[in-house]
Amino acid sequence: MPALTLAAHAIVALVAALHAYFLVLEMFLWDKPAGRKAFGLTLEQAQSTKVLAANQGLYNGFLAAGLVWGLLVPGAEGLHIRVFFLGCVLVAGLYGAATASKKILFVQALPAALGLALTWLAA
Repeated sequence: MPALTLAAHAIVALVAALHAYFLVLEMFLWDKPAGRKAFGLTLEQAQSTKVLAANQGLYNGFLAAGLVWGLLVPGAEGLHIRVFFLGCVLVAGLYGAATASKKILFVQALPAALGLALTWLAA
């Protein structure tokens, strides 16, 4: 596997791992100390938004699954899957940065943009 393709796949895997981590934080740790610290929430805030966060975590899990799927499928089909899911992550990251927290730009959108750029360069 050429070095650029390997780098692109590594970034895609990193983005998938991040979204799997977001799933865990949002679905299982939201009202626990680790989840509250990650999102800067009080216990009361976390308890009142727990159901919404779990739903959000599920969507992050779908993004992670799609990225892993794209890594497992060979050829142009896998490329298209990776580009689609990286694009979804990028749009979600840009929207989150504009509406919720600028931190999302660096944690979600930037890795997705880097993954997209490397994926296109490697194609």
